[in-house]
Amino acid sequence: MKKLMVLLVAVLFITSLYAALGFKIGVVTGTVSQGEDEYRGAENVVKKYGKEIIHVTYPDKFMQEQETTIARIVELAYDPQVKAIVICQGVPGTTAAIRRVKEMRKDIVFVVGVPHEDPGVISPAADVILEVDTPGRGKTIVELAKKMGVETIIHYSFPRHMSYKLLAERRDIMEKTAKQMGINFVFVSAPDPLGEQGLTGAQQFILEDVPRQLAKYGPKTGFFSTNCGMQEPLQKAILKHGGYYLEPCCPSPTHGFPGSLGISIPEDKKGDMTYILRVVNQKIIEMGGAGRFATWPVPMNMLFVEAGVEIAKALVQKKVSPTNLNGIKLIVTEEAKKKYPKAELQVRTLDPYKNYYMFIHKSVIFGVDKF
Repeated sequence: MKKLMVLLVAVLFITSLYAALGFKIGVVTGTVSQGEDEYRGAENVVKKYGKEIIHVTYPDKFMQEQETTIARIVELAYDPQVKAIVICQGVPGTTAAIRRVKEMRKDIVFVVGVPHEDPGVISPAADVILEVDTPGRGKTIVELAKKMGVETIIHYSFPRHMSYKLLAERRDIMEKTAKQMGINFVFVSAPDPLGEQGLTGAQQFILEDVPRQLAKYGPKTGFFSTNCGMQEPLQKAILKHGGYYLEPCCPSPTHGFPGSLGISIPEDKKGDMTYILRVVNQKIIEMGGAGRFATWPVPMNMLFVEAGVEIAKALVQKKVSPTNLNGIKLIVTEEAKKKYPKAELQVRTLDPYKNYYMFIHKSVIFGVDKF
């Protein structure tokens, strides 16, 4: 009897370490190699809610394995306790998966972060979509480049990404804004990490091409890439050869920087963006990169997973509606401030989609701004 009581107390103690949902939420992300920020965000919500979060990943080669992605999302709906599913990034196949789930479970709520499918496709299927203001960044990235003293912008991408409506729109806005500001804009086609050469080939291309572009256009050249897997080699190449790193494709203090700088973040500091910004800032200054590297102080993909779970919770509990802009903004901002207390997010919806929320934050320049 005594042993039983001790066991019961232990179980109650462990249970008390987690917040309680009263139901389950599925979380679907990429792997660490394809999107570390969202993967870490999923780890964070598992720590918060325990077994009430079911975390699964989609394949690294998600373009070729869409049926696997669909199957993993649909499998979550077979558990009657799952009342919501949060997906980040919303890779191709996401809309098809949502439609299949809705055929069998109309009650399940879907929150999708960073959708790869066009707004007109994903918006009618998901309840809430969370995305950085991709078209808006077409202007802000170039304004940042001008502030940093950049004279030429190299924009790395590939046909698959340029087939995405908002990514293509951002590229066009960047080129137009650059022209208005007297900055040379150069589009460079890079290997698709999901193509024959794979991620390794794409990364090697970046490492070799950055010095070529610097030799051609000079040291006042700024670089931007649309792909997550290219960020770390791009940062390394700029640190070694010169030039300017404008921002990660998915803005974050942790997107590429710890790996490219050789920084190990202590376990108890992984959610503390002020600490991470200061460590990254110090290392960049030490390595001669002051004034040449920028990012947002809030890890957006990580935020979309963590805030996505809170939005899903509120939707299930009928505390917010999918088109309540102020309510959605409040939830996302509260989660952002837990990571970076000075976070100031701007949000708008993508007309005419009232459930498609786009966020933007002011950039910070390492070696210039104070943290």
